[in-house]
Amino acid sequence: MTGIGVEAGAQAARSRALAVLRVRGRALGVAVLPAAAEVILLAGAATGHLVGPGWDAARWAVGVLAVLVLLATAGIALVVARARPAMTPTVPVAEESAPDLYRMVRDLAERLAVPAPSAIALTPDCDSWLEDRTHPAHGPPVRTGPGAADMPGEGRRPRRVPAAPVLVIGSPFLWWMRVGELRAVIAPVVAGTGPSAQPDIAAARRFVRGLDATLAVAATPRRGPLARGACAVLGRVARLLLGACREHAAQMERGVAAAAAERAQTVDYGLRIVAQEQVGLAYAGWDRLLTRVALPAWRMGRWPSRLDAGVVAALTELSRRDRLAEGFTSRLGERPACDLLEEPGSVDEATSLLAARLFHGGPAGPRADWAPVDWQSYPEEVVDRTWRADAARLHRVLDSLGPRPARHTAAPTLARILDHLTEPTDPAAGPTDPAGPAAIAPGAALVPARIDADTDADTGLTAADDPDDPDEDDDPGTERSALLAAGLSAEVAREENAVPRGATAAGQSPPCTLWDGGALPLVPLQPPRTARELLTDHITAMVCCAAVDTAGAVPALDWLDGPSLLLHGERAADLTPRVLSLIEEGDPGPLRDWLAAAGIRPEKPIRLV
Repeated sequence: MTGIGVEAGAQAARSRALAVLRVRGRALGVAVLPAAAEVILLAGAATGHLVGPGWDAARWAVGVLAVLVLLATAGIALVVARARPAMTPTVPVAEESAPDLYRMVRDLAERLAVPAPSAIALTPDCDSWLEDRTHPAHGPPVRTGPGAADMPGEGRRPRRVPAAPVLVIGSPFLWWMRVGELRAVIAPVVAGTGPSAQPDIAAARRFVRGLDATLAVAATPRRGPLARGACAVLGRVARLLLGACREHAAQMERGVAAAAAERAQTVDYGLRIVAQEQVGLAYAGWDRLLTRVALPAWRMGRWPSRLDAGVVAALTELSRRDRLAEGFTSRLGERPACDLLEEPGSVDEATSLLAARLFHGGPAGPRADWAPVDWQSYPEEVVDRTWRADAARLHRVLDSLGPRPARHTAAPTLARILDHLTEPTDPAAGPTDPAGPAAIAPGAALVPARIDADTDADTGLTAADDPDDPDEDDDPGTERSALLAAGLSAEVAREENAVPRGATAAGQSPPCTLWDGGALPLVPLQPPRTARELLTDHITAMVCCAAVDTAGAVPALDWLDGPSLLLHGERAADLTPRVLSLIEEGDPGPLRDWLAAAGIRPEKPIRLV
């Protein structure tokens, strides 16, 4: 039955591929119609049937039209054939750096009776797929065929054969999954190389990818009116053809996927269910690690150099905390899939840097303001520096709002913040700079968001909205809170705009990249923070700085919730609701009680960066 299912899926995919190719054929047929009409008119003149001034004018008109249409068709066809298809940014894995991984993939392909992938690459995401990189713009075009070196003639070029697609594997899978689980997960992906070698499916895919790349070419900004007109025609034709074959292409890919999944049924059947469970778990751990641990570091100009190792620590911690995951701890004694790499540390570092580029828009390599950080240094290099930078920004903005009260010294204190947010507003007072922060409306933040809002406010130091408040209003609350939040939004926006994105260590954009550096990040993790979230983050950071400087607390890293504060050896809790009470209601009572219970002295100056 498996063979019948594979054959049915392959036939369905091939029939849809032929439908895509028929769209291409009909487009070419329409393009040659004027030329065919001109041939008929010329033949009529040669035989003496279509003669006369009217027919002569028609021959000239149709001939000119035919030439123009043929030239346009040739130009569009050339662009479709030569336009560079989009290629996913990945970390290539050479065979000499992962011989065991290549051996496993080849053995799997042999067992599935399909061609082996031509290469392996890693992506900083929880997904795996095959990617055709045979286009000449993607590098070395194709592999040389067997026996090419024995061909006579020194000047003759070797015979070329089509290369199989590249196998792209999600890097979190390699670190979290065991070898058998990874084999079960990538089996359906590797099985897809079989349909990829089918000529009709390959031709249909090339045509669709060419049309997609042509749209990108047409969207390129042009200066001259002639170039803009040509791009408009090019884009209109490409969109028309894509619309005609979109449904066929989608059905073709579904047929390919169905045939590949059916073929992979015979491989590691017992492990497939467990492996799929690990896929979901790895995705959840990877998402938490990026949004709660990596994102704060990226904002500080640091990129964790061992993200994949971090996801193992995060999921191991989840297994310790969550009874639903207790069964997964027994698998940790088996061989991890990252052992298939010769140097997993260097590969992890490369994928970690690529993740920072894709999800945050960081530079392509380390530099003075973009340095790697290991997990041991994370609390000091990221957590503590983030708190103190936020506290310093909070006091700068507070200074810009008006003169400092006489009872406060020049040293920054938490008491100053508490008093400012609880004192009644003086109608006659206003910001010293009318074009400064007070002129910015609340909610004008332009920076990436904090960690996602599903964090429990009772267990973390995240600036999540009050979970008991169904109203997702961005209004920070009191008038003083709104004014301070607007100032923070403007200050953070200025700092973000002053930081160049997508530059190399020399400060220049890389000459050859797989994506437009100005479009980074390609996959932003979160929307911009609201004004209330910014203010809550900054006041929370001020409290944490006061706790470290006056109560002996220490910054720490929680694998599941990110930056955290350790008070007397235990993780601080119940802080965020008290900060929100101060911001939204102007009531410092709950926060002052919390500070007193923790032994934190708000009147003492804190150290800023």
